[in-house]
Amino acid sequence: MTTHHSIHPLDAALALSSSRSEGAGQYTGHTSPAYWNMVGPFGGITAATLLQAVMQHPDRLGEPLSLTVNYAGALAEGPFTLQATPVRTNRSTQHWTLSILQAGADGAPVVTTTATVVTAARRETWGAADTPMPQVPAPAQCKPVQPAFRSEWLQRYEMRPVTGALPEQWDDSGDTSLSQLWMRDAPARALDFCALAALADVFFPRVWLRRARQVPAGTVSITVYFHAGADLLAQTGTGYLLGQARAQEFRNGFFDQTVQLWNEAGAMLATSHQIVYYKE
Repeated sequence: MTTHHSIHPLDAALALSSSRSEGAGQYTGHTSPAYWNMVGPFGGITAATLLQAVMQHPDRLGEPLSLTVNYAGALAEGPFTLQATPVRTNRSTQHWTLSILQAGADGAPVVTTTATVVTAARRETWGAADTPMPQVPAPAQCKPVQPAFRSEWLQRYEMRPVTGALPEQWDDSGDTSLSQLWMRDAPARALDFCALAALADVFFPRVWLRRARQVPAGTVSITVYFHAGADLLAQTGTGYLLGQARAQEFRNGFFDQTVQLWNEAGAMLATSHQIVYYKE
């Protein structure tokens, strides 16, 4: 009897290949229709792909500590080249620069995305949790929501809002940018650093909630800070994460967003900050 195992959509999207002729740290990949947004890939999958290049680099030291992604231009459907370079390795930290390139209209390579990553060798020290997980209903008590839009990437996540779902009426009546929701990959998948990086970007633009107006918006830059090591991610497994997102300021066509992600046991796994463009 033969058992067929299909690859998870996330693992398929993160697939990168390299050859000795391309040089260390140069990879090729292809955008995934499973994570397509309205005009390009879901930003979280691009961030996860950049981190994946570091995770499979033979010279990597330790585990991810931070990831910053700058979306310089649109990533088009099709193949791309990813360059990951460890620019400095210290005793306990390693610093990386990364870029994604695609062929432009004239065939010459054009940078679409830049990033930096810091990895680190974690060690046991004193610790404290100054931002505890909010008291919220358990995932089973929160109904999953169907995607509000036709963007394919929304099918890749199970989302169970606690508060701060999208407005039912786009009538400028919004008064808060706060959202809390349980989330995980769909189908369920054991959590790792790349999946966590993508989950940090699943929230709808805060300006949509704060204004109850659906205006064009897109992330310019996002930074994810990883507070959990691989052992804690393994303990989390396929469980839900509680995500909390809010903005702090909307001004002159840009707003920020701050996010916290906890597992069901209440351990904070990651935080993120991003700056987002919005258009009137």
